[in-house]
Amino acid sequence: MGLRRNCAILLSASLLNSFATAAPDWEKTITPTERGAFPNIRPFQATYNFGWNEMIAATAEVRFGNSDGRLQLQGTGQTVGVVRALWKFDVRHRAVADAATLRPVLMNQVEDVRGKTITTNLVFDANGVVRTRNDTKSKKPPKPKPFAFPGVLDLHSALLYIRSQALNDGNVHHIVVYPATGAYLATITVAGRETVTVAAGNYKAIKLNLQLNKIGKKRELEPHKQFRRASVWISDDPDRLLLKIEASVFVGTVFAELQSVRFTDAKP
Repeated sequence: MGLRRNCAILLSASLLNSFATAAPDWEKTITPTERGAFPNIRPFQATYNFGWNEMIAATAEVRFGNSDGRLQLQGTGQTVGVVRALWKFDVRHRAVADAATLRPVLMNQVEDVRGKTITTNLVFDANGVVRTRNDTKSKKPPKPKPFAFPGVLDLHSALLYIRSQALNDGNVHHIVVYPATGAYLATITVAGRETVTVAAGNYKAIKLNLQLNKIGKKRELEPHKQFRRASVWISDDPDRLLLKIEASVFVGTVFAELQSVRFTDAKP
């Protein structure tokens, strides 16, 4: 009886351990984040407007370049007009990816808001990402927060990865994205081709539909409390430039739209 009982206990423990360490089902759906055959975008400078319900709330200036085998995005943004009078917000963003693999290397973001400065740093390697976040009003030193997931991307590398793919109508990509403070499962579906008019001009465009789920502490998927769905348009040409974003969120419809672009060979 003792031997049978001990065997049963060991078997139960083994099964529980297997269930505890088994990957959640959603992880099995992840698309391998290997770069596609589409060439990298040319160096450029661009401006974008951001807002909600047709009201301009913020602007951003972006520079993108290729230097020493790395693709670098640098941007600054700020609230404007009436919105700035109510909510003063300034941000500086820098993201670096490997030009050959499109894998993320680092991201640094500095936000000035409500009388304090918040600095977020992401450092990526083959195993995942480590985040540090510092608040000038916090008395606690920043504590590194790792997220172990091979293939995780930041926003910059996610866009580079997507635009490198074939993007045939109906294609679906499941990727894990770590924008700043947490990880999300992004499901991107190629919805089709259409013509889009933005301030920068008229473009033949590829429409992508986006859904997001938050990845919880125990790897469980959770609904995004503030984000419902979004559509993204990129130019259907050799540049595949980000043209427009429309997202349904808790405050209504928010958008980003390309205002101007100038391609240049200048390094970032």
